[in-house]
Amino acid sequence: MARPLNKLSDMQVKSVKKPRRYGDGGGLYLNVSVSGSKAWVFLWTRGGVPREMGLGSYPAVTLSAARTMAADCRSEVQAGRDPIAERSKEAEPTFGECADRFLESMGGSWRNDKHRNQWRMTLTEYCSPIRDRRVSLVTTDDVLSILTPIWNEKNETASRLRGRMERVLNYAKTKGWRTGENPAVWRGHLKNVLPPRQKLQRGHHAAMPYTQVPAFVGRLDRAAMSAKALEVLILTACRSGEVLGARWTEIDLDAALWVIPAKRMKAGKEHQVPLVPRVVAILRELHEVRDKHGWVFPGQKEGRPLSNMAMENLLGRMKVDFTVHGFRSSFRDWAGDETSFPREVAEAALAHKVGDDTENAYRRATALEKRRKLMTAWAGYVGAVKAGNVTQFRKKTANPQG
Repeated sequence: MARPLNKLSDMQVKSVKKPRRYGDGGGLYLNVSVSGSKAWVFLWTRGGVPREMGLGSYPAVTLSAARTMAADCRSEVQAGRDPIAERSKEAEPTFGECADRFLESMGGSWRNDKHRNQWRMTLTEYCSPIRDRRVSLVTTDDVLSILTPIWNEKNETASRLRGRMERVLNYAKTKGWRTGENPAVWRGHLKNVLPPRQKLQRGHHAAMPYTQVPAFVGRLDRAAMSAKALEVLILTACRSGEVLGARWTEIDLDAALWVIPAKRMKAGKEHQVPLVPRVVAILRELHEVRDKHGWVFPGQKEGRPLSNMAMENLLGRMKVDFTVHGFRSSFRDWAGDETSFPREVAEAALAHKVGDDTENAYRRATALEKRRKLMTAWAGYVGAVKAGNVTQFRKKTANPQG
């Protein structure tokens, strides 16, 4: 009698947490580790000897995809072939080649282009010393040689890089190019030699006090593309990925409106950004010599936008010990300390969700113009546009919303 197949459901696979193996039937199992990570394995017996082969991690490999791979493995076993041997016929790549193949295998699983580019950048630039090494030869010492120099100074970046290296090396093991323990795993391994992230830094983005922002903006070399991008970021309170990934198809200069599509937003929802006159002026100047590929802020590489490190490097050259992302906090502190605009308007300007779906649906019709007034006041404070009739509303004044 054949064993039942498809015993697991998508909901079960998503929700199970207890460390153990959960059988789907036909040799397919979901392995949940003590760290909470999940991976698919196929088990069979060859000559009375138990055999095991990894099929990839969840959720990168869905339940449906795992079943398809398990079916292929069963066919190979029934034909008298060894699934691992069949897979290992593929030549072993270097770490760099393996990382590139892993990124390609993720396909459309990235939330947006920013995340894909961040993965590619860190696995290329930081891992350059080991990219030419055969992936099966990467050791704990190799991993530590990459992480240790940046663990204290750039701990958040280093922590993310460690996780990405772990994923690449797990991918290599699944493909049959590596065996044994993963040298980049944290729990029970690197945790013993590297200090925990939370003890090194709070994890927040260092923000420039808003009182210093006007003088800083006045120092910008506005001829530089990175400076133009940074000034737009400050005056719109947007995230760096939203600014650097901006395309001309998103922007209506006549309406002074920038509509960022849902796929590029952290919350996965479309965000309308009112543009103050100074931002419109910057964009009109760029539009005159616009990039043929459609990027608002084109980079030096043909067909690519400005690097996600361009603005951070600009701050470094200006000897500013704050982060690009921190300007969002500068704006929020100014709005809370120096104006009487409602909290909901300031949070909406940052694309933060406030309240439940009903409240948000009710506010959507009028929030844009309220935010336009707020951003105009912010631009006036920063000094990037002449204040004119713009009033910097303080808490002791009447509500600027009328």
